Amino acid sequence: MKLSELSGLTGQDNYFEDFVVGDVMKHVRSKTLEPLEQVMITNLVMNTASGHFDEEVMKSHPAGKRLSFGGVNIAMFIGMASQDTAENAIAELGMDRIRLQGPVFHGDTLTAYTEVLEIKPSEREDAGIVRFKHYGTKQDGSIVFEGERTVLIKRRSHWGTR
Repeated sequence: MKLSELSGLTGQDNYFEDFVVGDVMKHVRSKTLEPLEQVMITNLVMNTASGHFDEEVMKSHPAGKRLSFGGVNIAMFIGMASQDTAENAIAELGMDRIRLQGPVFHGDTLTAYTEVLEIKPSEREDAGIVRFKHYGTKQDGSIVFEGERTVLIKRRSHWGTR
């Protein structure tokens, strides 16, 4: 799959019926990682590794400068995708196959993409299950994140405006 081959959904009011296997969407908002945000969130989750805080230590590291914490990056990409993939979610059912594929630094700008991998009925008649593959890139176009997410999503036939 090439991220340049976009198809499918746009907007934020997507119900189960709107998702089509193979569709790929680029999410509207990108986000530049501000150093203060990164340090604050990394502290809040108690990751005190110097690679996220100490510029002097990182000068001798192969990365050469402070790194953004991968947990924050994962949350950022899933968050950026949520407008299109979770506005009508009833429950998050799982996340797996998480891959952090390259360094992300304070000041990088991140963009998220989503591919619809699978749709299937659920035990609930008012919802269905959608499995997504999320991709995250930084400003140079390199993919720095991939992960799959499974979500229980409302059916328009039961929840939509009539």
